[in-house]
Amino acid sequence: MLDNKVILITGGTGSFGKKFTQMVLDKYNPKKLIIFSRDEMKQYEMSKVFNAECIRYFIGDVRDRSRLHRAFNGVDVVIHAAALKIVPSAEYNPFEIIKTNVIGAENIINVALDRKIKKVIALSTDKAADPVNLYGATKLCSEKMFIAANNYVDARVTKFSVVRYGNVFGSRGSVIPFFKECSKDGVIPITHPEMTRFWITLTQGVNFVLSCLKDMKGGEVFVPKIPSMKIVDLAKAIAPDCKMKVIGIRPGEKLHETLLSPHDGLTSYEQKDRYVICSPVAFGNVVDFGKVKPVKGRNVGLDFEGYRSDNNTLWFSIDQLRKMLKKEKLI
Repeated sequence: MLDNKVILITGGTGSFGKKFTQMVLDKYNPKKLIIFSRDEMKQYEMSKVFNAECIRYFIGDVRDRSRLHRAFNGVDVVIHAAALKIVPSAEYNPFEIIKTNVIGAENIINVALDRKIKKVIALSTDKAADPVNLYGATKLCSEKMFIAANNYVDARVTKFSVVRYGNVFGSRGSVIPFFKECSKDGVIPITHPEMTRFWITLTQGVNFVLSCLKDMKGGEVFVPKIPSMKIVDLAKAIAPDCKMKVIGIRPGEKLHETLLSPHDGLTSYEQKDRYVICSPVAFGNVVDFGKVKPVKGRNVGLDFEGYRSDNNTLWFSIDQLRKMLKKEKLI
């Protein structure tokens, strides 16, 4: 699928970008793999680990459309992983996160159309479903923009889709390193004893993106079926002997996360390992979902209650979490 292709990943020095690079080099023989990011030190450090002949390290910011235009020259596939994503930081610096997550998305779309990129997948988050914080709102806006981009004339050449999933084991900004650090003092702060989250490993996340890249027709939001876990169980898995202190839910934080809103039921289809949200306006044509079935699977319908981390049928136990953490070398 990616053999002899030119691939570019924005935010390529992040946790996802590094794992994506490793797995693409292991599975495929790309013509070029371009790591696009704004931090020269992270690129330098990454280049000491990944120095295959096909790799190019390209310094740039998604806010800079002219730099993207240069970087996208000759590219076949774009994975858009660059984002500002720390919730409290976004609330305090709203214009900065909009510049990256929204204006940056517009730049990616316009340059991809101009350069006639074949496929673009943008990474999103469960916080984009019924958002309550600015980060989630910017990612929802970004999703809508990427899906709507299929309506442009050049989308006959360029296809845009989105992958939306939950918290990632081992990613930068994960709660796991924070819990490990707090455990040294014997007390782990918990926002709420009933709080739940979706969890996925970096490997699973990359594999899901690669499968969506293969299956995408343009206009889909792909949502994987992944396990939930309780935050208190994660704390027990990391430090079973520590006490827990409830500190309250932070501003902009949900008790439970949502990957699929009840409002998406009419346009969403359930498959074995995922849900697929289809665009109601596909390539400029209004879709009557009562008559047209755009993808395989069962339409979840208007009475759908949503796919939330608290009503999930897949759950991690404390033992499963501990095994997963050890497997990922996080404890």
